Amino acid sequence: MPGTASLKRRHHELAVIAHQLDVIKHDGGVEPFEQSLSRAGIDALQTDGIRVMQINVGKMCNQTCKHCHVDAGPDRTEIMTRETMELCLRALERLEIPIVDLTGGAPEMNPHFRWLVERVRALGRHVIDRCNLTILTLPKYAGLVEFLARHQVEVTASLPYYIGERTDAQRGEGVFERSIEALHQLNDAGYGQTDSGLVLNLVYNPVGAYLPPRQEAIEADYRRELLKRYGIVFNRVFTITNMPINRFLEYLIESGNYPSYMRRLHAAFNPDAARAVMCREMLSIGWDGDLYDCDFNQMLGLHCDHGAPKHIADFDPQRLQDRQIVTGQHCYGCTAGAGSSCGGALD
Repeated sequence: MPGTASLKRRHHELAVIAHQLDVIKHDGGVEPFEQSLSRAGIDALQTDGIRVMQINVGKMCNQTCKHCHVDAGPDRTEIMTRETMELCLRALERLEIPIVDLTGGAPEMNPHFRWLVERVRALGRHVIDRCNLTILTLPKYAGLVEFLARHQVEVTASLPYYIGERTDAQRGEGVFERSIEALHQLNDAGYGQTDSGLVLNLVYNPVGAYLPPRQEAIEADYRRELLKRYGIVFNRVFTITNMPINRFLEYLIESGNYPSYMRRLHAAFNPDAARAVMCREMLSIGWDGDLYDCDFNQMLGLHCDHGAPKHIADFDPQRLQDRQIVTGQHCYGCTAGAGSSCGGALD
């Protein structure tokens, strides 16, 4: 049974989610997302198979980033158990889902992280590790880079900018320096190197209440500056729009930027990006096994619906591969401008 502190934390979290849903629904001053879809001639969003199983293995993290939509941090105790991981593996055995995307928190802090990677790779599936980089520099996780390389895990790492001050402003003092150290470790292991087969992608998030620049342009800047300043190479840069949920929503409200940010997202609504949203080929699994259409819905407690199962124990390939997606005002974040997804821009 959960302890008193855990129950209090959960009750507080549910109250925060309820408040955020109310803010998103009523205080943004823009038309309902579904209305924008309709005006663009798009029916309710439907999935088109499942290409990516994204598993949040826990909310524990060694960092507390200002933009974190998961509200992760060192004080979070939510961790996926091996039993729940076994249910995920059974689902993979029933359906040919080619990509397993591991996220958190810092997914590597789950005590069963390496075991899960080994089991997924044994099934012949490609694994992505959503890494915050600094975790690779901690003595407790020594050998992790070599483990990832041995299992040909794709690393997608958060690096908000190639200048230290801007990265530290978003992620904490000293984070940039340790991130550069981790990137050197990855490069030394072959990540980002030509013809190595070891993929290293970096993720850019805006620091403030604005949209990211064109992905191609910021990628060129990262490639030039990281090589010139630090001798670092990588494969791609993904631009991701800051979603108006959790810590970033709190910042928007406290700074008085929430209505203007939502108007900015709404004005930049892109029907082509809406047609290509990542949830159309994704299944998102929470640390407790609950099922969602995407990681953002997961953080708002918006489970798969419209007749689809709500927990991995009830995995049903047919009902999950062809399901209606739950949408809301936060979806403007994925459909603004060039679009945004876990794989970067959509358009």
